[in-house]
Amino acid sequence: MRYSSFRDRDGRTRVGVAEDGALRDVTDLLPDGPGSPMRRLIASVPDRRAFAGAPEIDPATVEVLPVVPDPTKIVAAPVNYRAHQTEMSSASTIDALGVFLKAPSSLAADRGVIRLPYVDRRVDQEGELAAVIGRTARHVAESEALDVVFGYTGLLDMTMRGGEDRSLRKSFDTFTPLGPTVVTPDEVPPIDELELHLRVNGTLRQRADLRDLIWGLPRLLAYVSSVMTLHPGDVVSTGTPEGVGEVHDGDRIDLRITGLDGLTVTVSGEGATMCPTLGAGRGPVPPSALTPVAERRA
Repeated sequence: MRYSSFRDRDGRTRVGVAEDGALRDVTDLLPDGPGSPMRRLIASVPDRRAFAGAPEIDPATVEVLPVVPDPTKIVAAPVNYRAHQTEMSSASTIDALGVFLKAPSSLAADRGVIRLPYVDRRVDQEGELAAVIGRTARHVAESEALDVVFGYTGLLDMTMRGGEDRSLRKSFDTFTPLGPTVVTPDEVPPIDELELHLRVNGTLRQRADLRDLIWGLPRLLAYVSSVMTLHPGDVVSTGTPEGVGEVHDGDRIDLRITGLDGLTVTVSGEGATMCPTLGAGRGPVPPSALTPVAERRA
């Protein structure tokens, strides 16, 4: 199944089943509880048969939201591909770095706009596969880790380059586009068979096989759950491959991952100001956005 979050004409946050271009609003079939309708759907272990009679609505009449509008946390994996380590000239990978957190307030929706905060700082695109957690998980064994996954979705980990703390540089409002749908594992090929393609203004920047992750998703989930309790609706992102590059006002970013619905956003520099912190020119040195992916692999 494919699920999406949206806001209806009355301004209410809703959740729907997306199928064959149609959208069924299943919000009123869910039990009461805390959090957004999507989090309540995930926690309720939905009976798909009950959704058959849900009212169908026109997707053009609603506002798309981040597929999970209110996760308790967004956990991300730094330097989880060898080729990305090389292009960033990084001395460390996830083996030494562990994971980091992104602010849930940084979420943005499919067809949304990424807002560049500063006129004097570089911001890069990073496309990633993300897992949405399906049940409360703590100290999960690697062999059982995929059992706690509700579904998969696309994520953009937008990043301001520099020497400031990683979580700060990645947590500006709109810096985590997520969606447009979360797809249950039964509709997604095995992770090792997935491919990621990211284009900026139609030009391919990132292309990766998910089997090349340094820490595959089971190991990543097992590790994260040994550090912090994962709750239904939490998002764990697997890290970005090589091909990161700077984006500018007016750019369009398209992320495509095998079996998932495509995520598309635009970039705006409207309202950008001068950066008040002094991290420019520090930290890892990213590649030029003009260097083709094929040349970086040569």
